[in-house]
Amino acid sequence: MTAAAPSRARPRVVIVGGGFAGLYAARALKRAPVDLTVLDRENHHTFQPLLYQVATAVLAPSEIANPIRWLLRRQKNTEVFLAHVDRIDPAKRVVYADGGKLEVPYDYLILATGSRHAYFGHPEWEPLAPGLKTIDDAREIRRRFLLAFEEAEKCDDPAVRDEWLTMVIVGGGPTGVELAGMLPDVARRALRRDFRRIDTARLRVVLLEGGKRILPAFPEKLSAHAQRDLEQLGATVRTGALVTRIEKDAVYVGSERIPCRTVFWAAGNAGSPLAKFLGVPLDPMGRVKVAPDLSVPSHPEVFVAGDLAQVTWHPGLSVPGVAPAAIQEGTHAAKNIVRELRGEPRAPFEYWNKGNLATIGRHKAIADFPWFSISGYIAWWMWLVLHILYLAGFRNRLIVAIEWGYAYFTYQRGARVITAHTEPERD
Repeated sequence: MTAAAPSRARPRVVIVGGGFAGLYAARALKRAPVDLTVLDRENHHTFQPLLYQVATAVLAPSEIANPIRWLLRRQKNTEVFLAHVDRIDPAKRVVYADGGKLEVPYDYLILATGSRHAYFGHPEWEPLAPGLKTIDDAREIRRRFLLAFEEAEKCDDPAVRDEWLTMVIVGGGPTGVELAGMLPDVARRALRRDFRRIDTARLRVVLLEGGKRILPAFPEKLSAHAQRDLEQLGATVRTGALVTRIEKDAVYVGSERIPCRTVFWAAGNAGSPLAKFLGVPLDPMGRVKVAPDLSVPSHPEVFVAGDLAQVTWHPGLSVPGVAPAAIQEGTHAAKNIVRELRGEPRAPFEYWNKGNLATIGRHKAIADFPWFSISGYIAWWMWLVLHILYLAGFRNRLIVAIEWGYAYFTYQRGARVITAHTEPERD
């Protein structure tokens, strides 16, 4: 199948990726004199900052995701394809998807396919230590988290039971910290009355960070505050701890063996493999080094936005891979297309740093803004409110607010369902 050829009167813009950058780029082109095609391998936009709450059984997947077609339903100039993009031919200006069955020509392309987990040359670790980027990832982490207690309940060997009640999180960035703060709380408050043979409060959560401190994007004072909060919640935080091996029943830091049956990965990212088809230099993380207007050097009709773009903010400092930055980049790329169609010069991208927030647990969070930094109860409430506001769709905002209220007052979690059950490996 070949989509309609580009029209001289109506240039075609193709957006690959329905995340924050792709969605907001599409919205910015709503009234533009273009024909817009959006391609994504999923049919939904996911609010990634709350994926960890799906992974820890606080929220259901449908509460942080919306169909892309529904979000763009009022845009008459837009078509949406559920398709897996295989490659891009910048010379022919064609996007190929679904094994070559779908060919979509373009006049302008916005590539916003994001990133995936990076295992630092050890792809064999991925089946043992899932990361957290998609709804499916979150459901798999939730399954392994809940299944560990079920296996511990059946286990008669104290040593193996302790392995099931030990969980290791690799990576001390926001995702790792959020998981490390939430897992002990769920085990201690929501699950304790559900089991008879084990005490779920004995769950041991170990957070391993290879660098000198957790949350390195935050000021050192806030990073230290977050570590103290995690330790108060019952997590063990170890910095300077480089993982050297992962097995089905252990994680190794150097020669030290940490017995455990459940490992979650939050240590690194790698850009989408589609970047290699552009034929331009990539940074060590596989991101495209874009021009100031977010276009690709040697291909000015191609823009890259979101986690796949390496955008210089200040000398030696890149724009962080966070949702507000992706939104700004996607919107800016779309506006530059509109400027060019009007015969106006393109504008360089200027990142507006709105601040950085991370939640650690109940009443525990840190916030770093350009003009001040705070931690604790106020930062936690700010995190809650801002995440509610950024969610797409009134229904999702309302349901998430209700679920959070229910969890706050009852300490219960409403999505404790094990799906896609598979028998765990045993010795």
